Amino acid sequence: MPLNVWVLVAAQALAMCTAPFIVFIGSIQGRLLAPAPELATLPVGLVVVGTVLAIKPATWLMERIGRKQVMLFGALAGILAGLLGAYASWQSHFTLMCLAAVLGGSGLAVVHQYRFAAMESVAPDMAGSAAARVLLGGLVAAWLGPEVASLGSGKSESFPFLYSWVGLAVVQALAFIILAFGYRAKAERVPETVVGGGRPLREILAKPLVWTAISGAAIGYAVMSFIMTATPLSMTEMAGHDLDDAKRVIQLHIMAMYLPSLISGWLTRVVGIPLMMAAGLLAYLACILLAASGISFHHYLWALLLLGVGWNFLFVGGTTLLPQGYQQSERFRVQGLNDMMVFTAQATAALSAGAVLASVGWASLLLVAVPLLVLHSVLMSVWLLRSRRATTN
Repeated sequence: MPLNVWVLVAAQALAMCTAPFIVFIGSIQGRLLAPAPELATLPVGLVVVGTVLAIKPATWLMERIGRKQVMLFGALAGILAGLLGAYASWQSHFTLMCLAAVLGGSGLAVVHQYRFAAMESVAPDMAGSAAARVLLGGLVAAWLGPEVASLGSGKSESFPFLYSWVGLAVVQALAFIILAFGYRAKAERVPETVVGGGRPLREILAKPLVWTAISGAAIGYAVMSFIMTATPLSMTEMAGHDLDDAKRVIQLHIMAMYLPSLISGWLTRVVGIPLMMAAGLLAYLACILLAASGISFHHYLWALLLLGVGWNFLFVGGTTLLPQGYQQSERFRVQGLNDMMVFTAQATAALSAGAVLASVGWASLLLVAVPLLVLHSVLMSVWLLRSRRATTN
């Protein structure tokens, strides 16, 4: 793999810490600061709102000033999020904490573009492997994010989680340094194109392949976020597990999201994207059945491990499939639309998780995800049928 890919792996390992960091403490600190219990998971959902709001500006800027400069802006947003979160902890201010989550999410919008930058730094037949390799950085983030979050979580802390947010700012600063000195814009293999070139989006979106790619990533993220966001509260508030148990489940879940990236890029070439996506759907179904069958630590753990594997197969499959549906001059528009739809779905899921959990409970919350799995199965079937007909004609 070229140097750019490894630089992006390292930057992802640090910059992506914002996601597991806020997933772990967002609802817990939210419960301490929120004016109502129903708002406890709001900071977790607002991370994704910040991501959705920043996707279009981020891809617009990348098309005009290049990927590297925008990557640096993203890391800077992560630094500012950490500092604002520390100030919110010091002031015990829920609204400021929510603003820090939005700002952190805007930095993540740029981090999610790393996979496309990696794909454009290698030959086309290695695009899936490059995207999967970058996602491996999430393995480090899965462990580091919650560990940083726990720095200021002790019961004796005068200002709970203040040092946690300061630690997040430091981690984001390290990502900024790695990108500034390591990433080489000249190593990108995709040539410059005229801004705004290519077909209208209406014509691009007429292809079932594009919708299958988008739904693989969007539904994969929505189901994962919906269940993951509710898990810490379900474990600690409803099932009686302690905070360390919830932390380990979230850490191992996020590791399960990224560890399959060791082979998922290879799987896209060997078994094909359709079979890999089908395996992702089956992993999600097994997760739901297992989680609904009990509330022991191991029920949560194994269900969340399956959830992570299912996410990886659907997300890598959708990401690898997407470039087959657009021309190079269209890449920023389609990539931006893809991520906007993906993270809008994730935001909706994360924002609704707390209310659904409070109103219907853990078992019923799990069943809400089933129609989404059916929807992706239908979209994938339409794509495969159309492809088969086009091949035979």
